[in-house]
Amino acid sequence: MPNDIPQNLSGLINIAELCPSSEALGPGKRFVIWVQGCPFECKGCIAPDWIPFRKAHTMSIEELAERIVAEPEICGLTISGGEPFMQASRLATLLRKVKAQRPSLNVITFSGFRINQLNWQDALALLAETDVLIAGLFVEKLNNGRGLKGSSNQTVHFLTPSLLPFKEELENGQRGLEFHLRVEGGHLMVGIP
Repeated sequence: MPNDIPQNLSGLINIAELCPSSEALGPGKRFVIWVQGCPFECKGCIAPDWIPFRKAHTMSIEELAERIVAEPEICGLTISGGEPFMQASRLATLLRKVKAQRPSLNVITFSGFRINQLNWQDALALLAETDVLIAGLFVEKLNNGRGLKGSSNQTVHFLTPSLLPFKEELENGQRGLEFHLRVEGGHLMVGIP
C-alpha cells in the first residue's frame, strides 16, 4: 500500500494546481484539481514539477469543498496530478463533502496505477466516489493523440453509468488544450497534448 502525503500535512490536501472551470479534461465545465507528488516519474510527463513529494499549496478539505461548490456552472470534477491515489483518503473525503451539496457532479480521476492495483482501503474509498477512472502509466511513444488517455495503453473504466454517453469522446475523441492566466502571473495549460 502506498504512503499518503507526509504526516506534517495531515488533514490537508497537497495541491499542485487548481482550475475552477475547464472544458479540456472531460465533458462540460469541470473543476480540475492536480495534486502534488507522484511515484512513477513517467518519461515525457507533462507536469514534471508535480512529481516530487514536497509541500506545494495546501488547503483544508473543507476550504476546497467550499470553493468547488461555489462554482455554479460546473457539471463535474477532474482529479489528476501528480498521483491522486497518494492522497486517496483525503480526496475521497473531499468528494463526499462536495457530493453532499452537489450530488449531480460527476468525477473523473486519472491514475498511473492499474485498476487492479488500487486495492487498499483508501484507494477503494476514492474509487467509490469516482465515475470514470483513467488508469495506467503514461508511455510517451504510445501517445496517439486521441481521447483523454495520455497514451493508448491506458484504460478508461466506467465505474458508474453517469458518463457512459461520453464513452467515445473519452476514449477516442479529439483533444483540446486551454491556456488560463494565473493570478500570480504566467499561464496554466489545461488538457492533454
